[in-house]
Amino acid sequence: MAKNRKHQSAEIRFGPALKAFLLCLFIAGSSLGYVWQKSQIYELGQQIRRRELRLKDLQVQNEKLLGQLKLMRSPQYLAERVKEMNLGLVPSQPSQVWYLKEPVKSEPATHNREMASRQSTPVAMNE
Repeated sequence: MAKNRKHQSAEIRFGPALKAFLLCLFIAGSSLGYVWQKSQIYELGQQIRRRELRLKDLQVQNEKLLGQLKLMRSPQYLAERVKEMNLGLVPSQPSQVWYLKEPVKSEPATHNREMASRQSTPVAMNE
């Protein structure tokens, strides 16, 4: 004899509805996760674009400042500034310039012996 639906257990009656609910919940959660990921990707792309523009602006500004620095270091500019500020600076006379010879690079062993001999002998300074 067939059983009456009223006497069926609750598991059998609500099982398909629970499965459908869980499936809908999974699909909705996956959809929300997908949309959230896409919005994050878009936002990160915008941040990258803003930072690239900022980098380009800083590079242009750096080039301008380097040009300005090069101009300010030029002898003509410095001479003009000295005249403007009335500093009274004049070019040095040839007798005021000392030319130093470049030291010759020596072998490490020879260099060590020279350093040891220099340390042991006192140096007299004439003024």
